[in-house]
This record gives sequence, C-alpha cells and structure tokens, in this order.
Amino acid sequence: MRRALAFLTPFGGSAVPTSGTLDWFPVVGVAIGLVVGAVWWLAARAWPPAGAAGIVVVSDIVLTGYLHLDGLADSADGLIAPMERQRRLEVMADPSVGAFGAVTLIAVLLLRFGAFASAAPAPLVVGALWCGSRTAMAVVARCGHYVRPGGLATAFVDGAGRAEGAAHRHLAGAIVPGVVGTALALGLAIAGRGTHGLAAVGGEVVGITAVVVLAQKRIGGFTGDVLGAAGVVGETIGLVVLAAKW
Repeated sequence: MRRALAFLTPFGGSAVPTSGTLDWFPVVGVAIGLVVGAVWWLAARAWPPAGAAGIVVVSDIVLTGYLHLDGLADSADGLIAPMERQRRLEVMADPSVGAFGAVTLIAVLLLRFGAFASAAPAPLVVGALWCGSRTAMAVVARCGHYVRPGGLATAFVDGAGRAEGAAHRHLAGAIVPGVVGTALALGLAIAGRGTHGLAAVGGEVVGITAVVVLAQKRIGGFTGDVLGAAGVVGETIGLVVLAAKW
C-alpha cells in the first residue's frame, strides 16, 4: 500500500512501484477521496459555496501532487489535435503544455469548481468517485496495451506482471483491483447519496471509457498520461452529475 500511496500522492516516502502496487490503487483512491470529501464538508461550514469549492479543488491538487492534471494536459495536447500517431506520442512526452492542454485544464478545473460550488457536500460520494478513477487506472494498466515502454507506467506493466504470463496480466491480474474497487465505489456511492450517488459513478464510467477509447483509436493503447487523464475526466463528469438538479 505504501508504494501506491507514494506513487499517487506526494506522501508515503520513496518507494519504487511494482505491478502489485496496482492492487492497492482502489484503497488509496478511497483514502484520497474521503480526505477531499472531508475538506469539502468542513469548508462548507466556514465559507460560502464558492469559497469552499475553491478550497476543495486546491486540496485535491495538493493531495495528488498535480500528477493526474499533468497527464490530462499532455493527453489533451497529444490526442485532440490532428497529427500522426508517432507525433502524438512525442507531443505527450513533451513536458511543455500546448493550447489544447491549457484549455482542457481550464475547462476541467472550472467544471470541478462549479460542481463543488453547486452541490451539497457529499464526502462518501467523493470517496466513491476517487476510488472509481484509481480502480479504472489499475484495470486499464493490467488489461490494456501500453504504448510507451520506458515511460512512467512501465513499472506497472513489466516485471512480475509480465513474467507471470500475458493471460494472467490481461485478465486475472485485473480481477482483484476491479472487484475491490467496484465494491468500494458502489457501496460508498449508495451510502452517500443513494441513486444519485450511483448516477455519479455511472457518469464517471462514461467519462473514463471515452478517454480510453479515444486513446485506443489515436495511439493504439494507453500511456501513464492517458491513465491520469481518464481518471480526472471521469471524476469531473461524476461531480457534474452529482451537482445536477433532480
């Protein structure tokens, strides 16, 4: 678990991730989400909705160390603009942020801010959404085709996971994080807001799927940036659904 915490947050010390680290992604996702949700609940009691929303957005950025937002910006630059596959991978590997990445970041942060400002605090649903995003990262990393050997996600798809055989990595390897993460996400969503919470998780699944499918079409698989982008987009759509009037 410490390896997953060290990879997904600025905390946990120095720990090199391995393929087994993915099994702890859902649990760490729950922990991050519940902390963000608790900040939302507390901030809403001291500030008006807009002020509380700003605090929550910043707290999430601090807890994740900008990791997934960086992946979102890089993925937007590489996947949205028209270019050849190899050029897309080169653009995504470039640390600079282009117009597509900047606009996408602004749009997503505005949507997250607006959702937090519009909805009543729901810490358990935030825990569910953050768990769902990390669960999806683990499942895609185990089942998808990694297209950037030597990149940030290499430790998750090489080594022990690959040595145990493709069949295990592509199917059985995704069962543990998939089942655990799904159970946690659905349980927290229902406990937090009932059917409304379930709808938020459903919206998250749609967002994650859209990013993964787009990456599959544009670059033939996934990269670490794609995993981060899918998680952020999924969470954001989930939050927007949570804030919708019923």
